[in-house]
Amino acid sequence: MHADLSRLTFRPDRHYSAVVAQQGRVQLDADANEQTAIQLFQARTLAADLIGRHGGPSGATGFKIDLRGGPHELDDLVIGGGRYYVDGILCDATRPQPGVPVPAAGHDGGEDASEPGDTGESANAPTTWTYWDQPDGFRDPERPGDRLPSQFPYLAYLKVWERSVTAAEDPALREVALGSALPDTAARTKVVWQVLPLPGTALGLDGDNPPVDTLRKAFAEWADKQRATSRLAARSERPDHADDDPCLVAPDARYRGPENQLYRVEVHDSGTARDATFKWSRENGSVTFPVDELDGTWVELASLGNDDKLDLNVGDRVEFVDTATSSRGEAAPLLRVEELDLPGRRVRLSDEPAPGVGRRPELHPFLRRWDHHENSARPSPKLSAPLEQGGAPMRGAKAGRLHHGAVRVEEGGWLPLEDGVEVYFEAGGTYRTGDFWLIPARTATGAVEWPTDTARRPLLQSPAGIEVHYAPLAWVHGEQAVPDLRLAFRPLAAGIPAADDAALAAEAQARAEEAGEGPGSFGGSGGSGESSTAASSSAPSAPPSRSQTSAAAEAAVDEGGAG
Repeated sequence: MHADLSRLTFRPDRHYSAVVAQQGRVQLDADANEQTAIQLFQARTLAADLIGRHGGPSGATGFKIDLRGGPHELDDLVIGGGRYYVDGILCDATRPQPGVPVPAAGHDGGEDASEPGDTGESANAPTTWTYWDQPDGFRDPERPGDRLPSQFPYLAYLKVWERSVTAAEDPALREVALGSALPDTAARTKVVWQVLPLPGTALGLDGDNPPVDTLRKAFAEWADKQRATSRLAARSERPDHADDDPCLVAPDARYRGPENQLYRVEVHDSGTARDATFKWSRENGSVTFPVDELDGTWVELASLGNDDKLDLNVGDRVEFVDTATSSRGEAAPLLRVEELDLPGRRVRLSDEPAPGVGRRPELHPFLRRWDHHENSARPSPKLSAPLEQGGAPMRGAKAGRLHHGAVRVEEGGWLPLEDGVEVYFEAGGTYRTGDFWLIPARTATGAVEWPTDTARRPLLQSPAGIEVHYAPLAWVHGEQAVPDLRLAFRPLAAGIPAADDAALAAEAQARAEEAGEGPGSFGGSGGSGESSTAASSSAPSAPPSRSQTSAAAEAAVDEGGAG
């Protein structure tokens, strides 16, 4: 989540059930966010336990897939409306319908009240999503990789993940009454679902129409292989140049930064260590600048930042993104700020943004600042000792060059970021674009907050996100048939059945027996009252029937006393 956070404290292994606020204490964003995370974790875990890995409610199961042929090899998939759960996450494929505008002035609301061209807007609006216009897909027919496979069969599946949204991307989140000089308030987390094709060859199945259970099992195995295997550790070490500024922080502090920070290390280019790159930010990637206009390499911004800490300077690395690129999860080139025009709120970048990015104002383009520089990227130094022994990097390495503006991943060595903060990538990992780790750094302790073992050695950790979920939808093996791979569940609640005649007769008999055993009821035993009374006195009273109400019990006592 790219947001201005102090830290994230939710740990499922601690089994906390709630955050309890105390009077007279400082309220932190981390506490409120942990409460939200606890409730979300519990709700989704419960849904996944009851539903399974995926499924939809019977009668309202969404994401039914139908193949629709199109011209020039541009086939389409119709996505049926409804709801579907993937690992407990709710995905809603219901397409919102346009609202009804107020009639134009001077019309009485009759049949001719609408202006020409407005009569059929609501009536002709599509009721379902398709592959090409799905809300978070942003598929481009001009990209061959976005087109549906021309060869059958292929599997249509659902990809689900979450991303953060701030006021830079959704201006409606900003409270305008606070004024433009103040920062935005809270950010949002959004569920992103995308219907995508998977060629049948990727599943390794024989035949064009294998059994449905075989398809589901093969897809589950494929989905498990999509998880990244990279792990990272972090620590703070007193740098060699710490004595150059002895008065800024405590002399023995390992973290030498002047302020508390939340470092974010995020994978930029995916792949193995040979191809993967990463970027980092000391502000969790939350420093953004909404774009008003793009003219070649010149970018006009809505603001240049609120202070010197959150502004732009020549040499900064920025990522030019918008809603489409964020939803697609793609890595945009990291460009360098070459020139600033402060009066005009303009910056000149080292190159033009990627094609299609920043040209559509409705997608809310913005710049995201990252804090690594050319002279801060160093190749992985040789370890003086293995990670398990707390090895330190050998200093004096030459500055490494960036790859597409990002830092190359170097495994098996401690990589310095800044101010004593260092990271370590485990050897043999695979990296996925968008995966990230968060490293809180605190001036009070002069160190970073990172899990360690009893010997205070940093522990390797999997990424904090992004967690991607998958579900199979349909097996498309021709224009006529699309076998359904979805699952459905029925509601747990059911109507309370009325009692049948046998149950009513049994209850009446129980009441009669209990009334006959009460005081004074011996007269009804046909001359055997003494034996009945003796038996009643020697045997314990039978407990009232569970179906007997209080009123029935009182009536039984009154009847027995009258006898």
